[in-house]
Amino acid sequence: MVKTVKCLVWDLDDTLWRGTLLEDGEVELAEGIRRVVVELDARGILQSVASKNDHDLAWAKLEQLGLAEYFVLPQIGWGTKSESVRRIAERLRFAPGTIAFVDDRAAERAEVAFHLPEVRCYPAEEAAQLAELPEFSPAVVTADARRRREMYQAGFRRDEERADSEAPDAEFLRSLELELRIGRATGEDISRVEELTLRTSQMNATGVHYSDRRLRELLTDPDHEVLVASMADRFGPHGAVGVLLVERLPERWHLKLLATSCRVVSFGAGTTVLDWLIDRAAAAGVHLTADFRATERNRMMEIAYRFAGFEEQDCGCTGGGAQRAGEVPDAAGAPAVGASDPTEAPDPTEAPDPAGAPDPAGASAAGAEGGVQVLHLVPSPRPGSPTVRLIAPDLAAGRTAGDRATAP
Repeated sequence: MVKTVKCLVWDLDDTLWRGTLLEDGEVELAEGIRRVVVELDARGILQSVASKNDHDLAWAKLEQLGLAEYFVLPQIGWGTKSESVRRIAERLRFAPGTIAFVDDRAAERAEVAFHLPEVRCYPAEEAAQLAELPEFSPAVVTADARRRREMYQAGFRRDEERADSEAPDAEFLRSLELELRIGRATGEDISRVEELTLRTSQMNATGVHYSDRRLRELLTDPDHEVLVASMADRFGPHGAVGVLLVERLPERWHLKLLATSCRVVSFGAGTTVLDWLIDRAAAAGVHLTADFRATERNRMMEIAYRFAGFEEQDCGCTGGGAQRAGEVPDAAGAPAVGASDPTEAPDPTEAPDPAGAPDPAGASAAGAEGGVQVLHLVPSPRPGSPTVRLIAPDLAAGRTAGDRATAP
């Protein structure tokens, strides 16, 4: 299977446009290039620039052509192309094998290939046909993928402000105007939900993959809630950042799956989601149980459960306490590997771990370390987050209830 390109790096002179900017003054887009740039952006493939050029003149020309907004982290100057490509990959935290480079000069492509042999290089004469190649054609394009560039650009602005801020963390978080929405998943959400169960390893309570088919079955099951959490702030969207699978039982709600993106841990997303569920269970007058299965990477999730008050204890509501070692929740099929390629680095729409690539062992490793534990909690009302505005359904009122909003 061909690995999908995650970022295409463009040369400018005689590649993106016809002519040499510093020599010809006026240049125009090469035929078909605008269509390629716009189409790849819509598929969630990021694009950047590595050009030996005068930065201000080249950027002004890109703005004049209406294409500047499509490029992240442009490297325009007089350094080597390989170093420019390397900087782009490192800042994006993408593995070199997910980067592609297009340039009209064979010598420049050879220089990049020599220093970064995993980067795929293409001659300029193939640029107009790149969108037709399988490596530029993701099998599924989610709503978050279509906004990938926007989310990266917002992330860069957010990181810059955080680095410049001297305010305490809580004050800075309040200044972000964070908003967390929890909603019942729809059919359109399922691909993203499945992706979160596959790629989130540090903040995944079980490491178990629920397939697309199984998730769609659960959407229509009146005893189950499939919930998606998304986050945004004044800089823009973070996209989908969490998924919950809750089974409604007569005396308890059973949290079969909780996975949240590590990239929003510092914004309090995981704590806010868990506190909301505990609060709604308390309002409904039911106990709360949660599956936990230890893996090599999800110690953070165990700590989150313990800090929230979950314990291993027998209760009549559980019908026998913890499950046997090795027992797996009812996800369809065998546990999946954490990601198709352990060398791929994370990105903001793929629920990454800040420590590096997704867990290559995934749920398979968990099987060797132990079975699913059922943790128990007698819930009590929880206060809202002081820094996050929450909009979520009132689970205590049933499936037909509308959303409730809480302000920080």
